[in-house]
Parts: sequence; C-alpha cells; structure tokens
Amino acid sequence: MQPRLAAKNCSLFETASTNKTMKPLNRRHFITRSAFGSALAGSGFFFHPIQRALAAPAPGSKNAEPLSLTTRQRVEASPGTGNYQITERQVQWNPRETAVIVVDMWDKHWCNGATSRVAEIAPRMNTFIHAARDRGVFVIHAPSSCMDAYKDHPGRKRAQNAPRAANLPPEIGEWCNKIPSEENGKYPIDQSDGGCDCEPKCEGGSPWRREVAAIEILDIDAISDSGVEIWNLLEEQGIKNVMIFGVHTNMCVLGRPFGLRQMSKNGKHAVLVRDLTDTMYNHKAWPYVNHFKGTELIVEHIEKFVCPTITSESLLGKPPFRFSADPRVPTATKL
Repeated sequence: MQPRLAAKNCSLFETASTNKTMKPLNRRHFITRSAFGSALAGSGFFFHPIQRALAAPAPGSKNAEPLSLTTRQRVEASPGTGNYQITERQVQWNPRETAVIVVDMWDKHWCNGATSRVAEIAPRMNTFIHAARDRGVFVIHAPSSCMDAYKDHPGRKRAQNAPRAANLPPEIGEWCNKIPSEENGKYPIDQSDGGCDCEPKCEGGSPWRREVAAIEILDIDAISDSGVEIWNLLEEQGIKNVMIFGVHTNMCVLGRPFGLRQMSKNGKHAVLVRDLTDTMYNHKAWPYVNHFKGTELIVEHIEKFVCPTITSESLLGKPPFRFSADPRVPTATKL
C-alpha cells in the first residue's frame, strides 16, 4: 500500500496500514516512500522552505552529495613548546549523518549589545541552516529555557519522543566547564564580569522567551535544550557529525550539555562554525582587546584544545560573515 501524505500545520503525516492512525513522519522517511516524491527531489521546482525540505535528497540517495568542508585546527609543533601551527584539512561528510545545532540564539539577551549582534548575525545563520537542510542535514534548534514556547511544535515533540539511546553518556545532561585536553592551555580571556561591554552596563536577567524570529524553524527540525534529548536524537538519526554555532562561544556554545565539549569528548565529529558565533567579552577586561578579537582568541583556544572549526563559506560559497562593527576588516559580509 502506498503511504498517503497529508499536511497538518505544515507537518507530514503517514497513515499506518495496520490501524489507519496518523503518526508523524520521521526525517528519514519523508518523501522517500513515494516515487512522486523521488521525482520532486531532483526537480528543483519548489522554492518555499517546506517544499525545499521535502525535495531534499532521500536518505541513501545517490543525489545526497557529500558535504565538502575545510576544517581548521591549531597543532603544537612539538609537545610543550606552545608553538601552534594552523593546519587545514578537506573532509567529506555524509549529510545524512550530519546535524547542525543552533545554540541559544534567543530573541532577547540581558545585554543590549549581545541582542543587537544576534539580530545582525541571525539572517546569515538562517541562510546557512536552509543550505544545510536542503542538502539533507538534520537541524536542531536549542534555545535554552525556552521550551514552553514550543510545547505544541512537532519539532519539540520529536525531541521528546526520541528513544533513549543505548550509549547515553553518563554526564550528557550536565554543563561541561572543561575537557582534559584544555588542561594543556591557558583560557584566553577574562569573562568573570559577565562579558557585557555596554556603557552603562546592562542589568542582568533572563528576558529570553524563544529563538530569534529571523531563524526559521520547520516542522521537520527538532527543538530541545536537553543534552539527553539531543543525544537521543543524534543516535536515532544515525548522526556522526555535528556543526555547532550560536551564542556565546565562550559560554553556551562550549559548555552546554549539547555544546562543543560534550560532543567532542563523547565521540562525535564536532566543528564550530567560527563565523556564525559571538562572545560575551568586555574589552575592558584582560587581555584588553576589542570585542571581536576576544571572539578570535576563543576560536583559537577551541582549535587548539577542543575541536576543528569551519566557516559558513563551506556551504554557501560566500565570504565568511563579519559584524559591521568589526574594525579588523574594511567591510562587513552579511548574507
């Protein structure tokens, strides 16, 4: 019996032949069960985000071209010298074994400067997410402490309903402040003041309620702020590779239960998308460099001790994103 597809709040549903009840289609099933869907996958006819997602290459399809990424790391020339050299590698990742995790791109931060930078970078992130999704990459949105806003969203239910992974790491539900490899280096910035560099300093708090609206969440995506749920999702989907970006590099992107440290130490091939991130760093704190240099120093630390990095250029074919206020480059690159 050929499955019947129906739209309900832009979700995909499949009628089970046994009991005729409706159940959400798994990402690995949508469009692949229909010859018509397979034809659409190669046609390029659709342009709406939902339609583009539907037309993405099917799992195992010959049309699922590998992702060609240029990774960057810093490798110590000789142990103990502190002399690190940049090394770049070309890697090929199967998109069906790859996920992106969008970390804490909140609608509003307690720091006004952080909120304005999120607003500036979010459109480029959205473009990158669409490009990844169109290639068959699984998208996970992780706006921490905002799950109430998505309690009825199919993506939230997908995360909650993912089966418990047999290989669930024992500390995957916890914040990770450091991994053993970082013992070899010195943390490059002082963020003890919270990182706000506004004048006057902003008042702290938790004003975030959801992910910033400039980033589109589709029903085939997943939504979670739980390390356990996200690990379950990765295992359910057969994900080996993760591209992580969002804010803030020196805090949540590194330390969250679904952040770079946890993914790296637990065996995933993790990369930071280094131009799609920002730090909480006050230029009046050590080492007394401008805000964007502070981000660069954190990226260097990650490349030395945590995992490789890439840029959004790998998927978009455009120069890496730069903030308009970054004094180190003559012009900013946006979309």
